[in-house]
Amino acid sequence: MARYLLRRLLYLLPVWLGISFVAFALSNLTPGDPARLMLQRQLARQPTAEEVAQARLDLGLDAPFAVRYVRWLGDAVTGDLGESYRTGEPVLTALITRFPITLQIAVLGVLGALAIALPLGMLAAVWRNSPVDHVSRVLALLGASMPNYWVAYLLILLFAVQLRVLPVAGRGTWQHMVLPSVTLGLAASASLMRLTRSEMLEALGQDFVRTGRAKGLRPATVVVGHALRNAMIPVVTVAGLRFAGLLGGAVIVETIFAWPGIGKFVVDSIFDRDYPVIQGFVVFMGSVFLLINLAVDLSYAWLDPRVRLGGS
Repeated sequence: MARYLLRRLLYLLPVWLGISFVAFALSNLTPGDPARLMLQRQLARQPTAEEVAQARLDLGLDAPFAVRYVRWLGDAVTGDLGESYRTGEPVLTALITRFPITLQIAVLGVLGALAIALPLGMLAAVWRNSPVDHVSRVLALLGASMPNYWVAYLLILLFAVQLRVLPVAGRGTWQHMVLPSVTLGLAASASLMRLTRSEMLEALGQDFVRTGRAKGLRPATVVVGHALRNAMIPVVTVAGLRFAGLLGGAVIVETIFAWPGIGKFVVDSIFDRDYPVIQGFVVFMGSVFLLINLAVDLSYAWLDPRVRLGGS
């Protein structure tokens, strides 16, 4: 296990370097001059060419691309992702402060998705081609077809405008987390439901399931204790990837519900050409994605004892 973990951590280094380069390159290729935008916001007027040139010099934007990247990478290795052009606060501090707020709705979203997907997918496999299977197939198709922003507005119209049981937007009480979490979880539940069904169908046809039934084990024990656990590795893999995707892709949902998480902060920074925030966000979320993927791989040994992570 220790050798496998060390090897995986070494594999992460070139991937992390690639993420950092892409983040720096793409943010610098976006149109617009961040120095001019910053001066417009500070001075409330159009800056002169001399003022823009001085601001670019102060921000280090006058140096060649390669020099700026090496400087930024050296600081990023030590945890310094620069300072926001818009707010002046350290980027890493801003991201870490807002990350738990996004984590709240992402965790609730993936837990809700699993709470929907696992039972329905399992029942659809056990009662194959039954009304339950057909209903789950329709629900999965609807969940995968509806974009998040459309689902968000439907939920707002129903629960906030018509029924008035949940707040429209903002953050304060637990009620404010319901609509963003449900919006994120519905799309994830669709793919997880169909994957659970297909993996359960394969597991139910294996010899160990027939042996368990022949020994007189209860049907629930055979289905949940044997078949479901053996079908969980692909489900856990996809669930981990979806969870990481929810953390980095909650931008639209956070904007609609005015949820003050990391996604909304980055959207505001993109409009202001705040290069350090954009670059820091991509590197930060890329690192989170890599760590979640590593945790998912390590969980295989617990789910299936046959997996030997330390093997060749």
